[in-house]
Amino acid sequence: MNEAKLIACHECDLLQWEAPLREGGTARCQRCGAALYRSLPARFDRALAFTSAAAILFVLANCFPIVGLWVNGTLVETTLFGAAWSLYVHGMWPIAGLVFVTTILMPSMNIAAVVYLLVPLHIGGLPQRPELVLRVLRHVAPWGMIEVLMLGMLVALVKLQHIATVVPGVAIWAFGAVMLLLAAAAVTFNPRDIWARIDSVQSDRGVSYVAQASATADTAARAGLFVCHDCGLLSKPLFAHVHAGICPRCDATLHRRKPDSLVRTWAFVFGAMVLYIPAILLPVMVTSTLFGAQSDTILSGVVYLWNAGSWSLAAIVFIASVVVPVLKILSLAYLAWSTQLRSPLIPRQRTRIYRLVEFVGRWSMLDIYVITILVALVQFGSVASIEAGPGAIAFGAVVVLTMFAALSFDPRLIWDAVEPESE
Repeated sequence: MNEAKLIACHECDLLQWEAPLREGGTARCQRCGAALYRSLPARFDRALAFTSAAAILFVLANCFPIVGLWVNGTLVETTLFGAAWSLYVHGMWPIAGLVFVTTILMPSMNIAAVVYLLVPLHIGGLPQRPELVLRVLRHVAPWGMIEVLMLGMLVALVKLQHIATVVPGVAIWAFGAVMLLLAAAAVTFNPRDIWARIDSVQSDRGVSYVAQASATADTAARAGLFVCHDCGLLSKPLFAHVHAGICPRCDATLHRRKPDSLVRTWAFVFGAMVLYIPAILLPVMVTSTLFGAQSDTILSGVVYLWNAGSWSLAAIVFIASVVVPVLKILSLAYLAWSTQLRSPLIPRQRTRIYRLVEFVGRWSMLDIYVITILVALVQFGSVASIEAGPGAIAFGAVVVLTMFAALSFDPRLIWDAVEPESE
């Protein structure tokens, strides 16, 4: 069988044949409903244009203020980096590092990787070591959170307008444009097109990758094949009955299932459970004025927005900062528990739960971004100042741990219990 025709679902391991699609169509797994691939024309020029524009605006967004406050005739402004630096100066370096990584470092790496890949394709060539860059891109993408940052800026503006006159900066508009451009680039950029170009070059050089599967095998594991999560290639291990290998196309390390998936998932989930208690009970923000100090928890921040008349934002913050973390923890615990028991019940629904948990994980960062902007702007000495509280560190850790738990969980384990024989 030709590996270009045979594919395996990354979520249930089912072997399937590629089928032609109409332009813009999406092929979904027959068993679990996961998206397998999309049919998009190779619009490298359009993706490069969107990404290049995003790169320029991203630089501008980090050079200009995101928002300012008029206080006693003085305009107080901050950039995104300045906001993260303010947290660092106040001793909240874990939150400062988290903000820097998710809003500056990871988006920068994402943009740089796409430009690096597309520029040689635009001029008719191939980039050097594209497999490494594509691997970096796959791991970086979940941690770039520009869209969550934008929502956090809007919530911060609502809170700041009750303190002083708010002046939206150039950067807030630039970040909005970057968010839209990156979304457009993601729609037109398809890594499968790049792998197809690489395969055609390799084929011209007499190199091909062939994977043979048993006609009676339903899954890649039962057929004795590895599926690469970086490039999608199905490959045969050099030796039978081995559980690890190297992808012949992109040199990625291959495993039949993620190593110690359930152990690592449980460890991250338990850590998130423990830290969620102080994240909710301890103050995430401390406001000091001439009249004393006031500590605000996540729930009191929701109440503040509600009493201020911003009901929609209050609902968004409550869902993102309270409901979503609880549901993520409970869902991941349920998935790990049912999988460890090898339960064959409702595997399709459990896979959908996993998919949803993986998608919503980043939105819990909303409160962290709000706190970052408030701490950077409201520093008026003894008159008024805002500092991040210990609850913010605990909450940031909960967000990171639940994301790691989702990344560690292997949904193919859900479907192993459905198989008539163990792998």
